Amino acid sequence: MMACRELVELVTDYLEDRLPLDERLRFEEHIAMCPGCTAYLDQIRLTIFVTGALRAEDLDQQAREAMLAVFREFQR
Repeated sequence: MMACRELVELVTDYLEDRLPLDERLRFEEHIAMCPGCTAYLDQIRLTIFVTGALRAEDLDQQAREAMLAVFREFQR
């Protein structure tokens, strides 16, 4: 059985259909049995949908700088 932490690490590959079949089946088996990871997957899908609709000009300068600061800190 796949652990929740492993699922989180694989979610991007799953959504981009890049997991080998055996990993995809393990991922889907976990999702079927874990409400927390199912909710996480739904949140990631929603985030992708919402952010796909944003354009750079939709953000004011302060929000843009705040987001960039978070991303820069995350990379450290």
